[in-house]
Amino acid sequence: MNGFRLLALWCALMGLSGQLVAQEQAQAQAAVPAERFFERPAMQDAALSPSGRYLAFLAGRRQERQGLYVLDLRAGGSPQALAQFKEVDVQRFQWVNDERLVFSVWDMDAGSYWAQREAPGLFAVGLEGAKPRELIQRRSWRPVESRSMNRQSALDFRHELLKVPEGGGDEVVIGRWDAKGLQPLWLNVRTGSTRHYEVDAPGPAAQWLFDSRGQARALVTQEGLHQRVFARAPGESEWRQLSESAVGELPLTPRFVDDQGQLYVNHPEGLGLEAVLSRYDFERKQVQSPPLLRVEGFDVAASPVLEGGRLVGLRFVADAERSLWLDARRQAWQDKADQRFPGQINRIDCRRCEAQDAVVLVRTASDRDAGQFWLYHPAEDRWQGLARRQPGLEPGQMARVSLHRVPARDGFSVPVWLTHPAGTGPHPAVVLVHGGPWVRGRQWEWEPLSQFLASRGWLVIEPEFRGSTGFGDAHFRAGFRQWGLAMQNDVADALRWAQGQRLAGAQACIAGGSYGGYSALMGLIRHPELYRCGVAWAALSDLDLLLKGSFWVSADTSSLVREQLLTRRVGDPEKHAAQLQATSPVLQAGRLKQPLLLAYGEQDRRVPLAHGERLREALRAAGQEPEWVVYKDEAHGWGRKDTQLDFANRLEAFFSRHLAP
Repeated sequence: MNGFRLLALWCALMGLSGQLVAQEQAQAQAAVPAERFFERPAMQDAALSPSGRYLAFLAGRRQERQGLYVLDLRAGGSPQALAQFKEVDVQRFQWVNDERLVFSVWDMDAGSYWAQREAPGLFAVGLEGAKPRELIQRRSWRPVESRSMNRQSALDFRHELLKVPEGGGDEVVIGRWDAKGLQPLWLNVRTGSTRHYEVDAPGPAAQWLFDSRGQARALVTQEGLHQRVFARAPGESEWRQLSESAVGELPLTPRFVDDQGQLYVNHPEGLGLEAVLSRYDFERKQVQSPPLLRVEGFDVAASPVLEGGRLVGLRFVADAERSLWLDARRQAWQDKADQRFPGQINRIDCRRCEAQDAVVLVRTASDRDAGQFWLYHPAEDRWQGLARRQPGLEPGQMARVSLHRVPARDGFSVPVWLTHPAGTGPHPAVVLVHGGPWVRGRQWEWEPLSQFLASRGWLVIEPEFRGSTGFGDAHFRAGFRQWGLAMQNDVADALRWAQGQRLAGAQACIAGGSYGGYSALMGLIRHPELYRCGVAWAALSDLDLLLKGSFWVSADTSSLVREQLLTRRVGDPEKHAAQLQATSPVLQAGRLKQPLLLAYGEQDRRVPLAHGERLREALRAAGQEPEWVVYKDEAHGWGRKDTQLDFANRLEAFFSRHLAP
């Protein structure tokens, strides 16, 4: 890329310029076009080099592939392109030292089917301007352009990056998957050579935790669907077992280690309560009390901020991302950012943090702001605007998001997210049910689909029904074997609550993908008086097919998952046959009377297309023809931007026909 194009790119990224503000003010007079919600960010991510001299970032707009760029903050001027390709996008990167970075690539224009089949590989590039070096091969039918790549004996796609140690060396820790699990190796990013990593795992490793020097201190092993947690006490080389359980249900989960050998773990604080973060006491063989971090009403999902292997802060998610600083200087900078950007989520990252010329990268975002990047220079108390993630979207045009705790009919407390359209309520509503179902649906941040629907005048209701994670162990386990029953009641009760508060009007539709699509179908079946229409994509419709599988239908759900996990969480096909029949949409299709839009990926193996085809046949037999769309190159979810936009336009047209504007 020549200097003129680089300069033009940098000017385009400067989304805080007066020209852009004027453009956005003009756009504020009209509805935001659908494509603006789903286009690629102008700047996806940014990171300071270890010395703070350089800023690396990912950028690419509209028709241009996302590339990796670097800006010398001391010299100024325009950015330098380090890696940009015609057929793939740079997706993730990390600084290894001040002269070299590693990155992976992805084809953001491919459908989700191809994305799921591909491995992103690993590449290294230096600031000296040489071609990137391929370290780990991609598994892909679309190779990276060879003329842009230095290929010398790259490792195969079964390898992956595990840890980039601090200290400025040229080696990183990678892992290789084999019959014994994930086996660590040292990899030199300058030469591509590997050397043996001295460690003996006590079982098939599925996850490793390293200190800042790249030394293994804890791991999770997995055999079948059974997991065990091991760790090394400070000064010891032997592994100690700390906990074991079925996948996804560990009573003690390792999160990170510091260079003193301290292990930090998540665990429920009391029966059924939310998970907290604590240090583990190896001598007493228990967690230390009181916990290091507790957030009432939420499981603590914390990541550490380490400097030289010393814990200086925590980032965690409650309703939104928050920061807890154990260092007074960083807390002062956090206060500065919070004062400059009130009501925002402000994440700070510093380099040369203890020096007089420290530099701080600030990422600020909110429910209405997709994000901005700034530099703060503490010595001069100076702020420097870098870029906005979505410069085509004016925060003033976006919808407000709020979280509420709603009582269900049996007194169970259900967290419910609302995305509020402009104007005063009550509004016609779209109940948007998250997939999983054993995940957390969302947090307080800008989210494109909810914002798009709210921009068209619909109140968006997103319940964290029982069975969702992130709100305590009791909340999670209360959803076991409650598909179509108490879980479905939570969804209906969230809508009824919003109507009682005069936020939602009498007109509502229900929608969702994967499990959320199943819930949309069951909402129309169990609570037809509440919903005028429904949309279900990648939706489970046949519980018998889910739990038993079929020789004729290719799926990625193993017999082990069906027997040991789904039987416990969804139901036993023999013991709970009557319940499963009553809550299987394909067997209850005659009760589906409202207008329905069904969408599937032709290549989906998580919820095979057979689920949709069987439901469509059952609906036709009952005299109810659904609207129907199948996306050829998509699997479980939409990967292509044109698919996302096409589906968004279908949603708008469908809801507009059945909900008053």
